[in-house]
Amino acid sequence: MELRRLRYFVAVAEELHFSRAAERLHIGQPPLSQQIQLLEEELGVQLLERTRRWVKLTEAGRLFLEDARRILALSEQAVETARRAERGEVGELRIGFTSSTPLTEAFNKAVNAYRKAFPRVTLSLSEMPTLRQVEAIREQRIDLGFLRPPEASLSREVALTPLRRDPLMLVAPSSHALMRRASVAIKELSDQPFVMFSADAGTGVQSLVLRLCREAGFEPKTALQAREGSTIIGLVAAGCGIAILPESFNAIRIKGVGYLPLADRAAKTQLMLARHTTHRSALADSFVELALRAVAK
Repeated sequence: MELRRLRYFVAVAEELHFSRAAERLHIGQPPLSQQIQLLEEELGVQLLERTRRWVKLTEAGRLFLEDARRILALSEQAVETARRAERGEVGELRIGFTSSTPLTEAFNKAVNAYRKAFPRVTLSLSEMPTLRQVEAIREQRIDLGFLRPPEASLSREVALTPLRRDPLMLVAPSSHALMRRASVAIKELSDQPFVMFSADAGTGVQSLVLRLCREAGFEPKTALQAREGSTIIGLVAAGCGIAILPESFNAIRIKGVGYLPLADRAAKTQLMLARHTTHRSALADSFVELALRAVAK
């Protein structure tokens, strides 16, 4: 059944006059009459009673009119929904983020700005480490990821957009002698026991810290390993060692733990938005554009 014929029928049913309906539709009366006849033949039902003087709806036509109006309204809604989706205004956007990302102002600004700008888009947020996010983007299980890239080169299927740079900080017991300083160089930590992310944590920070220590001339002494940054901070509070973490973890306040800036210029990490290189969506593109503007404010 053609939507065009439904529109023709609704016009005739509302005008109850073929000439006025034809004028409303901007077509000739003979083609309109022909299309109504074809519709009735297709349905096997008489929808209109007509003479040279009047047109009336049959009972079947009256009931059919109600459904025809609903069908046309749904078709218009479907078209508008498709157009909104093409513009990135409706749908579902799947976003991954690392455990420390919600501690950053950049994440909060980006998500809040997007929710206000596109309230009809459903945001599905999933916490996952960097390497899992990369894999999920490659497999198109998520559309975007907030991550700190690992030292190793990423797949060509993943494109990165820098969002902000964060300094790394020393995390140590408040009573530690270094905490009386204004800052500390990484080379001064060579004899310190480190609490570090485990290799299977899939975080990009771990490889960066290892590189910075090696560039400072030493291999860090690993006292303990953990999968979560909050666990690392807790172990530092327990006196198990020191750690190097992004500044955003400064938001986690545990009694007995202090944070100290690192003097090394290279002691910085980047928070980035990752998405698929080729399988792009208007939803993801809109989020990235809006996030960059929000963070720049």
